[in-house]
Amino acid sequence: MKSIVVLSLMIAATVCFLSGCTKAQQLPANEKAPTEKKILIVYLSRTNNTKTVAEIIQKNVGGRSVALELETPYPADYNTTVQQVVRENETGYLPPLKTKIERIEQYDYVFLGFPTWGMKLPPPIKSFLRQYDFKGKTIIPFNTNAGYGEGSSFQIVRALCPNSTVLEGFVTKGGIERDGQLLAIKEARAEEVRNEVENWLRKIKMLQ
Repeated sequence: MKSIVVLSLMIAATVCFLSGCTKAQQLPANEKAPTEKKILIVYLSRTNNTKTVAEIIQKNVGGRSVALELETPYPADYNTTVQQVVRENETGYLPPLKTKIERIEQYDYVFLGFPTWGMKLPPPIKSFLRQYDFKGKTIIPFNTNAGYGEGSSFQIVRALCPNSTVLEGFVTKGGIERDGQLLAIKEARAEEVRNEVENWLRKIKMLQ
């Protein structure tokens, strides 16, 4: 009789082990393991500073990286572009995008990179956020600027993504196109920004 009880206990233990009966071994049915999360990195970059930050992010978290392009690019002249952006912000005009993201629904996280234009979110980023459905996704903004900060850009991202989780954004100084300083995040400065990005990614739990 005793041997039968012992045998029954051994069988039960084996079944429990194979089926993973403890809660710690099971993921909720609707939750993906971290390695299964799909990441999209979308950025707008005129002087390649935001592009450089996007590349640093991708090297750390993987995912697909896409540069936003317009159907009609902005003028090469800085002052002409500034005037055009002012008009777009005043009228609410959203410039059409050449870039198309297929099956955007597959992505769980969307890193969104942009410079500060007139202390606001650039119109092409508004076009992107209006064009797709981000419900249920996690949006992670990152910004480069001429030293004046992100302005109202992060608040606008949150306003345009009411059904998304918007995490704490990343902000760093890039170039100053007005003064002819274009790519500033290079050489020693690039290493500084890499450390800043990695610390930020750890803070928001995107990097161990």
